[in-house]
Amino acid sequence: MTGTALLAAFEQQAAWCDASAPFTAHVLRASRQWLADDAAAQADFSALAEDPLAAAVPLRWVGGLHLLALQGQQPWAGLWPPANGAADDGPLDAAIRLAWQSRQPLLRDALSRPPQTNEAQRSAALLPGLLHIAAATGLPLALLEIGASAGLNLWCDRYRLAPATEPAWAWGDASAAVTLRPAWTGPPPWRAGDGGRPPSLDVRHRAACDAYPVDLRQPAEALRLASFIWPEQTERLARLRAAQAAVAGWMTQEGVQVQALPAAAFVRRELQRLRPGVTTVLMHSVVWQYIAAAEQQAIIQAMQEAAAHATPAAPLAWLRFEPDGPQGGVELRCQLWPHGSECLLARCHPHAQHITWLHSA
Repeated sequence: MTGTALLAAFEQQAAWCDASAPFTAHVLRASRQWLADDAAAQADFSALAEDPLAAAVPLRWVGGLHLLALQGQQPWAGLWPPANGAADDGPLDAAIRLAWQSRQPLLRDALSRPPQTNEAQRSAALLPGLLHIAAATGLPLALLEIGASAGLNLWCDRYRLAPATEPAWAWGDASAAVTLRPAWTGPPPWRAGDGGRPPSLDVRHRAACDAYPVDLRQPAEALRLASFIWPEQTERLARLRAAQAAVAGWMTQEGVQVQALPAAAFVRRELQRLRPGVTTVLMHSVVWQYIAAAEQQAIIQAMQEAAAHATPAAPLAWLRFEPDGPQGGVELRCQLWPHGSECLLARCHPHAQHITWLHSA
């Protein structure tokens, strides 16, 4: 990777953050200027990935800085974010340089790992996708998630979905620990028949993997997960903490944990035999870009081999919430076997803050 590509990645990420996370955009631009001035640091960052934007190098960096603040370390805790909403360039610039000078072990560790926002709001898109699959097959579900981080979205069926839309509709228990309120365009994600009543979901099995799973039982790990939330987005932080507390309890009760496995190895193992009487669903959200091309191909091959054995009594589905290009949008797509049909279900904000539902039930 060249220094030019690195600096361009920081500028592009800042532009994407301008509207929704202005303080983080400010940090990214200040960091870009520091890297432009510090050849040694620029070389270290440039060695991290061939494509710094796709590998989210800028987000890894700002996550590391936020972690220092969440740990209560000064001066970062007093600056992330500024109390009055406006960042002072002098102290901010000094804090960025000081971080690399004095906290390199922590920051190098942060830079070595892809971001794990594990954004629970993405369940606002994944959950309707599961409703689509359940309606299409008429069977309970077995959920398999790759790149699951802490596993917050593995339990999306236990959240409440109540979009900010007219006419109003909702899915899930009103007393749920987490309520998701995306802006929603389009019809509800279920058939208008049956008196318009929302369908139920029956999840019989859950399993997940990640290259670097987050163990919510460890306070330091939960804090690291929070570091990837942009510090000025207090609503996201509150939702994350509510989801963390709920999921930690469910995992303990049901003996589920996110396994430390490569995605392809996990998929091959889980798909050796499709479970009769349930629809096996492989799902993932904003993880594909972090998987090497060879491993992507191994996952595709494993899915194709399993699809050859899918039947109406043991269907297979692939639910993908992934970027559709360099402009920052995300598509929710589903492919379902034994027929192999694929459909575009929705176009979404990367955090599922707004969802345009496209599929006609």
